Amino acid sequence: MPSSVATKKQRGSALLQVVWILVALLVIAAVGYHFLTHYQESHVAFATPYQAVLLTNGAVYFGHLQDYGSAHPVLVDAYYIVTESDPSTKQTSNVLVKRGKELHAPDRMYLNPAQILLVEPVGTTSKVAQLIEQAK
Repeated sequence: MPSSVATKKQRGSALLQVVWILVALLVIAAVGYHFLTHYQESHVAFATPYQAVLLTNGAVYFGHLQDYGSAHPVLVDAYYIVTESDPSTKQTSNVLVKRGKELHAPDRMYLNPAQILLVEPVGTTSKVAQLIEQAK
């Protein structure tokens, strides 16, 4: 009988070692997945000086988008369009407004990447690019 008890203990010990090895492999895989998904560098480069950023709330901003593809993209030198109407003529016009003229005078926008719907380059000869150059 003592030999069958020893055999059961050896089998139990071997099974416990296999379980610990599987747990260790799962932990290593989880850590590797975390680093691959959260710490990858963005290799997105824009050929134009300004980008149009459309957010999921419908807002559109124009500016220099930095760190696109990272967890913390930043829009600097940002502009947005405001539609104004003349009460006497009822005509509307679009005006480009530089971000920073607001009361809190922001100099950049830290964007939630989950809220970015799309990013497009602003053509260097586009009306937006021309208005930005005039605003400078």
